Amino acid sequence: MATGLKNQATEVAKSGIDSDFIQKLESTRTDAIALNDEQERLKAELKSKTEQLDSTMKELGAMLSEAKKVVKLALPQVGWREFGIEDKR
Repeated sequence: MATGLKNQATEVAKSGIDSDFIQKLESTRTDAIALNDEQERLKAELKSKTEQLDSTMKELGAMLSEAKKVVKLALPQVGWREFGIEDKR
């Protein structure tokens, strides 16, 4: 678009598009490209962090399940609440 506007500057100037507008168009386009690149980088980083979180949460869930089993086997039911276990059996 900017190239075409430059090439036809005299024609488009008649309709109000001057060199300042064309320069602003080019700089805005450059800014948009840079922002899009940054957004894509952040998306990739977020995906990686989400995978790390999922893995950590899975590991935590397994550890909590194991701890809950041990508590339920080692202690009488009345002591389970101390560990946050609300189970009835």
